[in-house]
Amino acid sequence: MRADRLVSLVLLLRQHGRLSATALARELEVSTRTVLRDIEALSAAGVPVYAERGRHGGFALLPGFQTELTGLNHDEALALLVAGSRRGAQTFGLGSALASAMRKVVDALPASYRATAAGAARRLLIDPDTDLLSRRRVVEEVPDAIVAEVRRAVFAGHKLRIHYAAVDQTPKWRTVDPIGLVTVRDQGYLLATRSGADRTYRLTRVLAAEELAEPAQRPDRVDMDRAWQERSTRFRTGGDQVTVVVRMTPARRDDLVGTALAVLAEEADADGQLRLEVTFQDSRHAEWALWHLGTAAEALDPRWLRDLLRDRAAAIASHYGVSS
Repeated sequence: MRADRLVSLVLLLRQHGRLSATALARELEVSTRTVLRDIEALSAAGVPVYAERGRHGGFALLPGFQTELTGLNHDEALALLVAGSRRGAQTFGLGSALASAMRKVVDALPASYRATAAGAARRLLIDPDTDLLSRRRVVEEVPDAIVAEVRRAVFAGHKLRIHYAAVDQTPKWRTVDPIGLVTVRDQGYLLATRSGADRTYRLTRVLAAEELAEPAQRPDRVDMDRAWQERSTRFRTGGDQVTVVVRMTPARRDDLVGTALAVLAEEADADGQLRLEVTFQDSRHAEWALWHLGTAAEALDPRWLRDLLRDRAAAIASHYGVSS
C-alpha cells in the first residue's frame, strides 16, 4: 500500500539523514520514478522533505522532524532488534514487512538507546547460513504469491484450495480448513484439517494456492504449540519407522540424536561408551545416519542393519582396493 511506503520512506530519511532516489528505490523495492512521486506527495502533505543537489546530494528531512517511543529500556530495544533478525518472517513471506517494521522500531527509539541498541544487535548473529564446518543451511524458497494466499486464508479463517505435491505422488488439488502456520529450521508448514482429519502440509510442496470465500471449519481458539507437538508425535510413531540399538562414542551423540526421530532409551556402558535405542523414519534413514557416523557408532540391532552397513563398507573397500 502506498501509505505504508510513504511512512517507510520518511523513516528511512530519519535514520540515514540523506539518501539518494536510487538508494530509496532499492530499500523500498520500487522504481526511482515512484520514489520521486512519493517525495512530491510528502511535500504536498506538509512533510518537511527537501532535495540537495550535487554528487553527494539526495533527499533529507528538516532537523527536528522526529518522534520517540518512550517506555522501552535498552534490553527491550535490543530484544526487538534481535527478533527482527529471525528467519520466520522470510518463511511466511513477511520479509519486507519485517524490514519496514524494524525501521519504525529503530526510528521510534529514544535517542539514548538507538545507537547503543543497534550497535549491540550488530554483535549478535542468529542462525547464520553455515555452521563451523562450513555446511550451508538448506533454505527452500516458497513463491511470495503462494505463501501470501495461504497466509490470508489462515488469518481470515477461510477455506483454502491448494495444488499439493506429496512425496512420490502426482500433484492434486485439495480443499482444506487452515489452522495455522509453523516454521521449523527454515521449513514452513501449514497445519490444517481435511474432511475433519488433521493434515500437515509442507509449504515448499504447495504448487498453487487459492483462498476461498467459504468460512473454514475450525475452532475459534487454537494452541499452536500443542497442535504441533501432537502432530510431531503422530509422525514419529507412524509409518515405517525402525528402532535401532546403537553403541557409540559420547562425542558424536548429538550427531545421532540430531538425525533420529526419537530417543527411546539411553545409558552409559562401563567403558564410557553410550548405548542408545533410537527410532528412524525407515530403513534407508537408519542406514544413512549410521553410515555417516563411521566407526564412532556401531549398530547392535537389528541384524539386517548391521548386514547393510557391512556390505556397504565392503563395497567401498573393494572399490578403493589395490589396483593392478
